[in-house]
Amino acid sequence: MPCLKGSNTLKIRKAKIADLKEVHKLVNEFARKGEMIPRSLNELYEKIRDFLVVEDKGKISGVCALHILWEDLAEIRSLAVRKEYQGKGIGQKLVKECMKEAKALGIKRVFALTYNTDFFSRLGFKEIDKSDLPQKIWSDCIRCPKFPECDEHAMILDLKK
Repeated sequence: MPCLKGSNTLKIRKAKIADLKEVHKLVNEFARKGEMIPRSLNELYEKIRDFLVVEDKGKISGVCALHILWEDLAEIRSLAVRKEYQGKGIGQKLVKECMKEAKALGIKRVFALTYNTDFFSRLGFKEIDKSDLPQKIWSDCIRCPKFPECDEHAMILDLKK
């Protein structure tokens, strides 16, 4: 996996079992602030292949997952970057790596549920109605404490272009 631009120590790579306790802590730190859905350690172990991490001298500084929902649809989820690493392009790089992986798998569309529409807009995502994502609503959203009063925005990117 590549080094991040401007850094010799920041590397993006697939998550390993040894990373998951730190990933769990980072994701749930954002979840406690209401910025994302909490993830159990068990769920992270089950979905480890979905996750990319950014590592800096052995420490996880960012995380993001690409979760496949259907033959033509995947979700960017659990995007979290430690506060001291924010503003350095790490989140963008993680999402771009997920999109690259989605393309390689033949996925045609990638979406995200987010509070930060500006971030995803800069990456080419367009806002859509959540009802356009029935696979997501009936697989994950129905279990969310915010359902059906979700205040996140659904954004999608067509990878065929």
